[in-house]
Amino acid sequence: MATVHEPPRTRHRAAPAPMRPRRSPAPVVLALIWAGAAAVLALWWQGTPSVVTQADWLTDGGRIAGLLSGYACAVLVALMARVPALERGVGSDRVARWHAMAGRWTVCLLVAHVVLIVWGYAVQGHASVWEETVSIVFDYPDMLKATIGTLILFAVGIVSARAVRRRVRHETWYYLHLLTYAALFLAFFHQLSLGNEFIGNTLAQAAWYALYLGVAALVLWFRVLAPVRLNLRHRLRVAAVIPEAPGVFSVVVHGERLGELAAEPGQFLRWRFLAPGLYWTSSPYSLSAAPRPDSLRITVKALGGHSAAVSTLRPGTRVWAEGPYGALTAGRRSRAKVLLLAGGVGITPLRALFESLPAAPGDLTLLYRARTAQDLALRTELETIAAARGARLFYAVNGPGGARVPITAAGLRDVLPDIAAHDVYLCGPSGMAEAAYDALIAAGVPARHIHHESFEL
Repeated sequence: MATVHEPPRTRHRAAPAPMRPRRSPAPVVLALIWAGAAAVLALWWQGTPSVVTQADWLTDGGRIAGLLSGYACAVLVALMARVPALERGVGSDRVARWHAMAGRWTVCLLVAHVVLIVWGYAVQGHASVWEETVSIVFDYPDMLKATIGTLILFAVGIVSARAVRRRVRHETWYYLHLLTYAALFLAFFHQLSLGNEFIGNTLAQAAWYALYLGVAALVLWFRVLAPVRLNLRHRLRVAAVIPEAPGVFSVVVHGERLGELAAEPGQFLRWRFLAPGLYWTSSPYSLSAAPRPDSLRITVKALGGHSAAVSTLRPGTRVWAEGPYGALTAGRRSRAKVLLLAGGVGITPLRALFESLPAAPGDLTLLYRARTAQDLALRTELETIAAARGARLFYAVNGPGGARVPITAAGLRDVLPDIAAHDVYLCGPSGMAEAAYDALIAAGVPARHIHHESFEL
């Protein structure tokens, strides 16, 4: 581990450190999701007197899969409705992982539903699978719409697969993903008109309507109305674009009554710059400085067409923002000593925390990993903050000839012999973050004290 800079320690008045971390609602949310799935299975159980023949086993397996997939679709949309309790309490990256995992299960359940229902009906009617498929699609009520909706969901699932998504532009993936709403609308009504659990069961129908309408209300409020209100109220505009390092720029945004956003250091917003070539893309960028009553700042590295175009923004450009989101905040902290571990442009949320996180002199450390000294974005600011706060600042950069300096458990102990007694905030590229996480665990830091968010949403 190469240490390039450690500012001299100076005496400062100790700052109080919060010792009670903000409780995550994740266990409660997961419990509610699983309770809903159990209620769906109970609905099938109550409406199924017996399962005897082969056709019964097939069709009832299809009914179970259909009910669970219908429920899972509602959960999928709710997870991506950007509800503050989830985005700020659980963390946007964790919610996104839940969404991705639930999406895979939903597609599997949909396949099982279609295959088992068609197969079971074919056995029951002594017909071929093809004949039964044509009959179901064109003769059963609401099934043509449901078939279209199912095909859309399959298409979204395919585009969302990791191997495919890497080859698809983010904008293409995003706008195809929005078709999920249309797919659910098309598929909804066949559940009530054909589902044995709902026919004649007014209470079950009311519960299903409440589930879907409730999710629709969350989407309408948090993804449409709340952003409109935010942008009409705060009237954000670009104030300045400042070069920070090769390919790295800070964008200062001014607005009105920004204190009402209640943004915290470590959080991010989704930014849409209303300039040519940028209108149709909304990207998550972290605050790279503590938010102020009249300004916010983000720091962007040119990694693609959109992020590179950000450097060409002109003062006065209007900005459409959503948020704030994310749980990489001081509320996660439970120990007096804190290590901020950054890689590349992952310095942005940690720089804001480095400035604002309450800590006594010597209890706050920042370790910043970059390829070269020229790639250390915001370096002057970091050194000024370290000197003013009596914090420790270390750089890990490649050696002569580009030899990579890995982050290892031994290297971390050299920097901080008592690292196991620290809370650690980690942010950086996925490969670096995974290696650093493993090194922290090997160095004795408990997993519950490693706080990490990925912004590859």
